[in-house]
Amino acid sequence: MTKLVHFDWAIKNLLRNKANFDILEGFLSELLQTKVTIETLLESESNKNDKDDRSNRVDLLVLTEKKEHIIIEVQASMEWDYLSRILYGTSKVVTEYIQAGQSYRNVRKIISVSIVFFDLGRGEDYVYHGTTEFRGTHQHDVLQLGKNEKEAYGLDKTPSDIFPEYYLIKVNQFNERIKDKFDEWVYFLKTETIQPAFTAQGIRSAAKKLDILSLTDKERKAYERYEENTHYEASMHESHYGRGKSEGRVEEKHAIAKRMLECGVEVNIVMKSTGLTREEIDKIHFGVGVLLRS
Repeated sequence: MTKLVHFDWAIKNLLRNKANFDILEGFLSELLQTKVTIETLLESESNKNDKDDRSNRVDLLVLTEKKEHIIIEVQASMEWDYLSRILYGTSKVVTEYIQAGQSYRNVRKIISVSIVFFDLGRGEDYVYHGTTEFRGTHQHDVLQLGKNEKEAYGLDKTPSDIFPEYYLIKVNQFNERIKDKFDEWVYFLKTETIQPAFTAQGIRSAAKKLDILSLTDKERKAYERYEENTHYEASMHESHYGRGKSEGRVEEKHAIAKRMLECGVEVNIVMKSTGLTREEIDKIHFGVGVLLRS
């Protein structure tokens, strides 16, 4: 089977192209168990190009089978304060897409989809879904919409339909046993390969368009730089939280920073990956003999 590009790199570099919307449409349709059509990529600060390859996020306006417009935020990243990042992201999306003077009723429904390639929290599953529910502290009943609220939001709506929803896909926890169509997508996320027998919506398009061999020379070089950066991040994570935590951490950070600088990794990424200050990296720079890029 052909090796495909990592999905978080594809989100930033390939899937923003309208010609490739069918890939995200398929992925989201299988996750949400309803057919979605991407109407547009929302123009916001979130969708601007960022030199930091870890800032992989895209905001989409989609239309569901029920003719509902929903803003979906898809992000794949590596952050140790990731849950706070998700909260900040959805809050920012809510405020970005309501115009001054509009009624709060015009706030769009937000669905946040996070593809997590590192250990996050504790739990045995690999797909988690979170909603907002109001439960009585004495009667333990679940709050429902009243007559006026139903007229405003719709007869079939509940408070959970108004507040953001969250999906966490913990890729590393997937055991590679296919139980449904969405598992085919998770298998691809984990292995970067697609089995010939897979039939999930959009999966065959992903197999064709995300093939490393189909990249242009410029895209292939950018992908190689991305892979170098993620390898260093993984090494840093292991040294910080694993075997290197107690001894030799400073020396190992310096060694990792030196290798990153030699490969032309940008200084802001080196700082975030190693925790070193700009002054410490400047000192390493004199021994490396490279031009620092910030």
